Amino acid sequence: MKEKTQLKKRIILNGSDLKLEDLAAIAAGAKITLVRSARKRVNNSRKIVESALKKDMAVYGVNTGFGYLANEKISSGERAKLQKNILRSHAAGWGDSLPVEIVRVAMVLRLNLFLKGFSGVRWELVEMLYTLISKDIYPVVPEYGSVGASGDLIPLAHIGLALIGEGKVLYRGKTISAKQAFKKAGLTPLVLAEKEGLGFVNGTDLMLSVGAIALIEGFRLVDAASKVAAMSFEALKARPSPLHPAIHRARTQLGQIEIARAIRSQLKSSYLYDSETAHPRLQDPYSLRCVPQVHGASLDALKDVRRIVERELAAITDNPIVLPREKKIVSGGNFHGQYLALYFDLACMAVAELGSISERRLELLLNPEKSGLSPFLAGKPGVESGMMALQYLAASLVNENKILSHPASTDSIPGNVGIEDHVSMGMTSARKFARIVKNTEAILACEFLASAQAIDLLRKRKERFRLGVGTRKTLGSLRRQVKPLGGDRELSGLVEKARQVLSKI
Repeated sequence: MKEKTQLKKRIILNGSDLKLEDLAAIAAGAKITLVRSARKRVNNSRKIVESALKKDMAVYGVNTGFGYLANEKISSGERAKLQKNILRSHAAGWGDSLPVEIVRVAMVLRLNLFLKGFSGVRWELVEMLYTLISKDIYPVVPEYGSVGASGDLIPLAHIGLALIGEGKVLYRGKTISAKQAFKKAGLTPLVLAEKEGLGFVNGTDLMLSVGAIALIEGFRLVDAASKVAAMSFEALKARPSPLHPAIHRARTQLGQIEIARAIRSQLKSSYLYDSETAHPRLQDPYSLRCVPQVHGASLDALKDVRRIVERELAAITDNPIVLPREKKIVSGGNFHGQYLALYFDLACMAVAELGSISERRLELLLNPEKSGLSPFLAGKPGVESGMMALQYLAASLVNENKILSHPASTDSIPGNVGIEDHVSMGMTSARKFARIVKNTEAILACEFLASAQAIDLLRKRKERFRLGVGTRKTLGSLRRQVKPLGGDRELSGLVEKARQVLSKI
């Protein structure tokens, strides 16, 4: 289910071929190389823009205003100012800065888009963007402002400002002005030509970056959730019969089949399969019995999201688009983020369900009537509360996930005096998804701690108890970092340690 591949140390950009795993390497700081053949494509598309200007043709955003102002003709003397002004005027973001790794991924995605040769920008702009990435100069981009059409206008404008030596950037660990960073790095700001300001701000790169990185983590969580669920099977003496492969083949759902196989692999050689094992229930609650059905649905949903994301990685999403073969410049709407908005909303629900069912298994572990162990897995119930508060924490996060799972893509607030009369809210979908992933990791950490504690309490009873080959390894990875609860203590730090272990198993 999860392929453990080493991150690439170098990514070669050619205008295509980027996959989800490449984004993880880019976020981690992989070196970027441009293919030589891309320069010819970029230059050819630029020639078409320059040819249109010589003919004095009206080309949207090149020699006209933007949006509602598209009918305003711009004189040749003010066209460069027009491109600078769109970056300045649209750099209207607010809120905390997006993580630097997200900004880096977005910059690389925009660079890769330019290399396709459909944008009409000059090679000088490509070189400047490449230089900023290579020298680790990353614009400060506030998280709020994008409505997902015309793409991520506001956050991309904040990135674009850095090209012309304006705005704030993160350089050598400090937030300083782009002007200062350029001076320290020995760079000269770019002077924009026609089409280049507009060519920078139209596109889905920010929502794609935020959502795609969250998707990488989402797949990891599916794998971790199945491993933690297998530990809860062991701790609660659950019947393994609902994992029988024939049951899942009969359903024909691929994700369900894959999850059942993964949990069986974890439980291989477990005491649960011994005929002498006394299972306390003829049928276990759904949060145990239906793990393959629930986790499997989430897995399949995330695979659908991946399909859309990887199409978007290969997409032309700016406007207007230069068509080299036809030698035309055409306006369209590829910047609209509806695909990503809808599918990131689906991803929100998929990962939230992993957390929702995990909280229910946590409740079983802490409930003495279901676990057969001490209330809240405390050593001295009454005097000690044990892990009681972990369920409170998990419940609060499940509650937030449910709220965040409300779709953003079903909302649209028109802008630009009605020209942009339907927007995607895709950035909201992506940000919600990233938050749900983070919350769900903490929920799973709570179940992880409780299942490990329950297993240790069972061992103390000196019962015949043999863990599966996978669960034994998973438990060992936790116990190397977190010792069993020997009495009441602050649980917050333990949750964080368990979360860190989960991120690596």
